[in-house]
Amino acid sequence: MFSRLPKRLPAPILAARRPFSSTTTRNSDSLFVHRDTPYNNPKIAFEFDAENMKRAKEIMTHYPPQYKKAAVIPLLDLGQRQNKGWTSISVMNCVAKLLEMPPMRVYEVATFYTMFNREPIGQNFVQVCTTTPCMLRGSTEILNTCLEHAGGIKAGQTSKDGKFTVVEVECQGACSNAPMIVVGDDFYEDLTPATTKKVLEAFSKGQKPKPGPQSGRLTSENSASLTNLTGKVSPIYEKQVTR
Repeated sequence: MFSRLPKRLPAPILAARRPFSSTTTRNSDSLFVHRDTPYNNPKIAFEFDAENMKRAKEIMTHYPPQYKKAAVIPLLDLGQRQNKGWTSISVMNCVAKLLEMPPMRVYEVATFYTMFNREPIGQNFVQVCTTTPCMLRGSTEILNTCLEHAGGIKAGQTSKDGKFTVVEVECQGACSNAPMIVVGDDFYEDLTPATTKKVLEAFSKGQKPKPGPQSGRLTSENSASLTNLTGKVSPIYEKQVTR
């Protein structure tokens, strides 16, 4: 049966074949390829300071000695924090040396996870969620407010005064409090353009506004107040719970 099939399809059939993807291919190696620059090259020394070295060694004790390379992510994060929020090639080399790993293995991790910033960032790293739940509640306006406050920059850029880097990110797990942003390690939720501007103005002045919902909600409770479990608890259920 199969021997009767032509070894080569006719030209008209080949021409009519649809590709698996119709999206234009774009070459982008910005996340994976390192090119030495005056501010990011192996000649720039980096070592953990005394406090972070102590912390790094403590982290390594969480893993068996033969698997200490499993500490690569928390150590890269520690190095990034010491290095003013970004992971340089020297940070990666330091972690590789400490964990006795081939540097390439560390590079693979640092270039795979977007949590590691490969370029210097501003004093305040603003991550704006624009995934569907946030988008449906106005994240586009929140993103535009952040970009305008930072001097009219584009997403992914740093303001001229170095105070803000604004990036657009995927879901950060606070969908019930959409729209939201993350500044540093803190979540600012239930935002409007006005409250977003208020939060950013505080950071501009060197202050740290209170994290969490900016709408008056305590956490993620219903904005219309309680709508269930408002009546008297059934005696039968109460007995089951207190057994």
